[in-house]
Amino acid sequence: MSIQIIIKSTVLFSFVFIAAATNAQSSHLLVVEDFAAKIEEIKDKLIVDVRTKAEYGQGHIAGAIFIDYYKSDFKSQLSKLDKGKPVFVYCALGVRSGGAAKILTDLGFKQVYDLQGGLKAWISEQKPIVK
Repeated sequence: MSIQIIIKSTVLFSFVFIAAATNAQSSHLLVVEDFAAKIEEIKDKLIVDVRTKAEYGQGHIAGAIFIDYYKSDFKSQLSKLDKGKPVFVYCALGVRSGGAAKILTDLGFKQVYDLQGGLKAWISEQKPIVK
């Protein structure tokens, strides 16, 4: 094999690898300020609260829909959402929303934003909630 063929093969492989990595779907873990700014910036979006019904009833981010992470139909409920819209997901501390973000990306959602620290962090930064 000539050195030119090896170089061309390496360059081609690099382009294929970069293209695959660019098309990979992933979620973005955002701190409160960035999460809030992104919510304001993007007009047509979904905000999903994945806490329990009791937690949701104690207060949630304005415009959030409720889908309980612990329910058996959780993944099915997420799959019914519009995959063309960016999704902002949160829970109480950030653990459940991390799992939900992974499920959303696995379902084909392209833009998924996960609130680092959950609603607890949101409230500690004095961001508004509705009851």
